[in-house]
Amino acid sequence: MEQRTMGRSGAPVSALTLGTRAVAGVAARDVEGAAQLVVDGLDRGITAVDVSDAHGAGLAEVAVGRALAGRRDDVFLSVRFGDPTDGDPAPRGAGRRWMFQAVERSLTRLGTDVIDLYQPARPDPATALDETLDALADLVAQGKIRAFGIPAFPAEELVEAQWLRSGAKRATATHAPYSMLTRTAERTVFPVARRFGLGVLAGAPLAGGWLAGAYRIGTVQPRSPHSVARPTEYDIGAPGNRRKLEAVDRLGLLADEAGLTLLELAVGFALTHPDVASVVVGPRTVSHVDAYAQAAEVVLDDDLLDAVDAVVPPGTHLLERDTGVPLAALSRERLRGREVARSESNRA
Repeated sequence: MEQRTMGRSGAPVSALTLGTRAVAGVAARDVEGAAQLVVDGLDRGITAVDVSDAHGAGLAEVAVGRALAGRRDDVFLSVRFGDPTDGDPAPRGAGRRWMFQAVERSLTRLGTDVIDLYQPARPDPATALDETLDALADLVAQGKIRAFGIPAFPAEELVEAQWLRSGAKRATATHAPYSMLTRTAERTVFPVARRFGLGVLAGAPLAGGWLAGAYRIGTVQPRSPHSVARPTEYDIGAPGNRRKLEAVDRLGLLADEAGLTLLELAVGFALTHPDVASVVVGPRTVSHVDAYAQAAEVVLDDDLLDAVDAVVPPGTHLLERDTGVPLAALSRERLRGREVARSESNRA
């Protein structure tokens, strides 16, 4: 599999990064089976793993740790923190106190003494960006992490982070959702990453399963772990989702004409962008691993990419919710000034 570099850090990564949300589901039934799934990915040339400490309340990290035994030096290990890891909502966010606890727990579960890339899972509006960056830089100085990144929502925080810190104390990476259906990063995150030499981990190349191949016009409602957990987001009869289904069907026809599966077109598309360091994929089975590995070898020509642009134009998206974490500034209350109105009423 093609080897790339993670931005200006120069760390080698494979074109595909193994994500662990699905691994956590396997680990809930069989930790050893989950570890073997990671090993299967490594055996097929994947040399990067991205794990969240919240996936399976730490079970994904345990499985990854077992898989990396004896081969840790050959793998780029990225860890995300900040989401709740159990039923207690208190230990979460990107503040110093929780971060220092979280990194120790991750190091223990992963069975390693250093993490290659450490980053918050999402923006934390309750914590000043300055505090987050200071704490991450301290972890680098302590030798517990080699580098750190911040999530790219909104992209202006990437710029702010670069200006707040310099030299070795700067973030060197970011992650953002990127697929044929959600291309907003092309006009927001990617230009900033290019300007500052940030490595981009592109997540959700299958748009949460919409581009896996089951969603086509004329088919019955597909059923998957995603659709069961969030049925309204996958209801093919909903107006917004109907637009998405129509776009997916057009993309499926393009894949058919090119002799590709829709999955191959989707992964190949994400890998083609020059600002993407690695694409995060989430296999649940060995056959999924093989399909992703095969997709990583696909080369898309300009005519096919132009045809994709005609379905979903560059820099756009179909649904706002697909772009990442909902922004507080776009909440109904903030847009309508209701928070201000309430505060003024309370003062009166």
